[in-house]
Amino acid sequence: MEAPAGRARREKMAAPAGRSAPGEDGGGRNAAARGGRKGRGPARGPADAQFPPSFSVSEIKNKQRRQFMFQRWKRARRQEQLAARKKRQKEREALGDKAPPKPVPKTIENQRIYDETTVDPNDEEVAFDEATDEFSTYFNRETSPKILITTSDRPRGRTVRLCEQLAKVVPNSHVYYRRGLALKKIIPQCVARDFTDLLVINENRKVPNGLIVSHLPNGPTAHFKMSNARLAKELKRKGKDPTLHIPEVILNNFSTRLGHTIGRMFASLFPYSPQFVGRQVATFHNQRDYIFFRFHRYIFRNEKKVGLQELGPRFTLKLRSLQKGTFDSKYGEYEWVHKRHEMDTSRRKFHL
Repeated sequence: MEAPAGRARREKMAAPAGRSAPGEDGGGRNAAARGGRKGRGPARGPADAQFPPSFSVSEIKNKQRRQFMFQRWKRARRQEQLAARKKRQKEREALGDKAPPKPVPKTIENQRIYDETTVDPNDEEVAFDEATDEFSTYFNRETSPKILITTSDRPRGRTVRLCEQLAKVVPNSHVYYRRGLALKKIIPQCVARDFTDLLVINENRKVPNGLIVSHLPNGPTAHFKMSNARLAKELKRKGKDPTLHIPEVILNNFSTRLGHTIGRMFASLFPYSPQFVGRQVATFHNQRDYIFFRFHRYIFRNEKKVGLQELGPRFTLKLRSLQKGTFDSKYGEYEWVHKRHEMDTSRRKFHL
């Protein structure tokens, strides 16, 4: 029977080269636990893993691990941005009046591709064209707007209610429901009754989806795609019904020659002199070639604050075509047609 001391001596000799026996301080696990990793600091956990600069989170194959690393990266970047913002704010407070102006953020609007047809207010050619175009009689106050609002054939309830509410917004407007009568027959009757504009609201599957605006008697005619139509009762914090006062009209961001034509067309729907007592305003806001229509009532709370109350309806328009003369889908001459695949090659290219 072998003594225990001899057995322990033989186990120690059988240990692999470069590896200490259990309990020794030659680099075994006990030594690492006592003294840590000498010269390299404490051991890092999986959450503290550092990746090389060229590493991408998308290279991680494990989905849960990839999501975890991405969320951690987002939190770290948000903290860096917040720290940089606080640092800039402290620097501006320290400089006071000598602080440099704040940088203008980059948006699609201010990075817009330059359009050759952008209107210069001092351009004599533009002024001459506007003085002799189809809307000149309105802007010279020679005619007063008289609007006929109609629909597509056999309209549903939602389109009918939109026409009725639009008639409350546009003064001196009349609603006529078509009963199979073609537009080519309606237009001569409108001209004979001294109507200056014709509005046609089309629908698809009981939802309004189009608007035709035809200026009488000589045009032009614009066709819009309508979307996001909301009636007055569907709006949150809706105000009372609009009054009979003539509203003010605001036209925003119609900067090209085409945009000027569309803006003048919308302006000619309303009487030239608004009644400011009613405190009502109709807004046509053009943003990235989408025209947002809103109808508000405002009140001055003090010298700096104004309260707004939306009255409705609201909708969004997208210009599809502009045609010379009155409506003629077969033989009409088009000034401008939106060709999506040819014109929408850049997100920074706008036409209005």
